[in-house]
Amino acid sequence: MAYVEQDFRAQYLALVKRKRMYGGIMFAVFALLLVSGFMLADSRNAGGFWDGILNIFDFPADVWADTVPKLDQLPGHLLTYFPALVETINIAAVSTLVGAILGTVLSMLSTRGLARWPRLIPLFRRIMDIMRAVPEIVIALVLIFILGGGPMPAAIAIAFHTSGALGKLFSEVNENADLKPVEGLYSVGATWGQRMYLGIVPQVAPNYFSYALLRFEINIRASAILGFVGAGGIGYELKNAMSWGQGKYDEAAAIFILLLATITLFDQLSGHIRNHLVGKRGR
Repeated sequence: MAYVEQDFRAQYLALVKRKRMYGGIMFAVFALLLVSGFMLADSRNAGGFWDGILNIFDFPADVWADTVPKLDQLPGHLLTYFPALVETINIAAVSTLVGAILGTVLSMLSTRGLARWPRLIPLFRRIMDIMRAVPEIVIALVLIFILGGGPMPAAIAIAFHTSGALGKLFSEVNENADLKPVEGLYSVGATWGQRMYLGIVPQVAPNYFSYALLRFEINIRASAILGFVGAGGIGYELKNAMSWGQGKYDEAAAIFILLLATITLFDQLSGHIRNHLVGKRGR
């Protein structure tokens, strides 16, 4: 008995030692990649990181110095740029809705046991991979060249990327769904769409909604960023305010305040709704 315990202890210590060795190797590889990546980025940046890091607080200082003497004008700037903020939220909402609908269809078509055409599952999964792999800003730049500036290129670009991202998340949720309702509906002659709508959607809807809310937060930030390339919204106004330089930084400060307040509001709101959904599922 004592021999067995000693043998088990020796095996356990050997396993712990092996795990620590692998962990040390992985940490060393990670540190090496981090250092080499930083050195490459610094060299591609003409070696200006160490010189520029000393000026990192210059822009916030200029914004502060330009805003404090004009605090009385800040409420007016907030009202002026509020319509652009609404446009940004609309872009995010429309693209999230379209992306969620398309992502739902793609997720159903790419989940084993649910797919309408099982042999095409790899094809639909690769389509979602492509959608996720192409950044929104790349799609927006191409669409702006074709369609011109405005909110439409941003909405299409974000919806395209959202479809792939949510499709992947939704398909993982689908894999945990109970297939018995689907089999029961199939036995009474229900179509594929009816089986998905009546047998799967009621089970996965809370998870779908939670992921869609999380994506909506992301899309608000994405639509603001796309404004810098001419895709409309409050990002476009921020780019103009910053381009004018000193003298207009008070307007940039107002836009920063609107963005921060909006993102914080929707983050808290969506977090509360997600917690409520999780609580309902837990009861």
